[in-house]
Amino acid sequence: MTASLPDIAMVFAAGLGTRMRPLTDATPKPMIPIAGKPMLDHLLDRLAGAGVGEAIVNVHYLADQIETHLRGRARPRIHVSDERAKLLDQGGGVRKVLPRLGDKPFLMANTDALWIEGPTSNLARLAQAWNGERMDALLLVAPSATSVGVDWSGDFHMSADGLLRKRAEREVAPFVYTGVGIIKPQLFMGETREVFRLAPILFDLAARGRLGGLRLEGQWLHVGTPEAVAEAERALARSAL
Repeated sequence: MTASLPDIAMVFAAGLGTRMRPLTDATPKPMIPIAGKPMLDHLLDRLAGAGVGEAIVNVHYLADQIETHLRGRARPRIHVSDERAKLLDQGGGVRKVLPRLGDKPFLMANTDALWIEGPTSNLARLAQAWNGERMDALLLVAPSATSVGVDWSGDFHMSADGLLRKRAEREVAPFVYTGVGIIKPQLFMGETREVFRLAPILFDLAARGRLGGLRLEGQWLHVGTPEAVAEAERALARSAL
């Protein structure tokens, strides 16, 4: 077990943001402001604060806006993975940059991974909880009931020893995936497909007892629809009181 967070993060910023329309008609979802700051910056500031040195950010939809914005960042160091020609989905996006990610576990994060911190850094807790001998990926999960903007039946159940099980069809699960985790690059090596999803890889790990979970301390804010923007801003304002 290691207490240090991976020094490199794969940040998924290439999505189309269709559920966020009309806000995403002319603005990519990562650039939508929450409490005066783009969602992408909320995440990158968290990574920088936790000591992550480099972030690979993939871009596709309205990519110029994201690239222009990122030029002003010093921490973490930014490497843009250009997917303008073809959207590769999250699995394919990782496969494309495997040489840069290296052979050690890396951090992965969605750009809408927004949360109110608890008493200690959740990214630091994630590093503490990582155990490569008993897991191939570790996901930060949040209670469905106390999260903002959760409009589905949850994603996972978690056992007493911290392993995740996928929610079955027509079942309600107590935890949702926050979009942040640690994963081994070996899961993508040897993959021949150019475009593929990440979720089936995670579900396969869960079925084999190799997917760990860590409960978020604080509150997760899921900004998946235009209505959720105001809800997230209200939650952030309450937390500042």
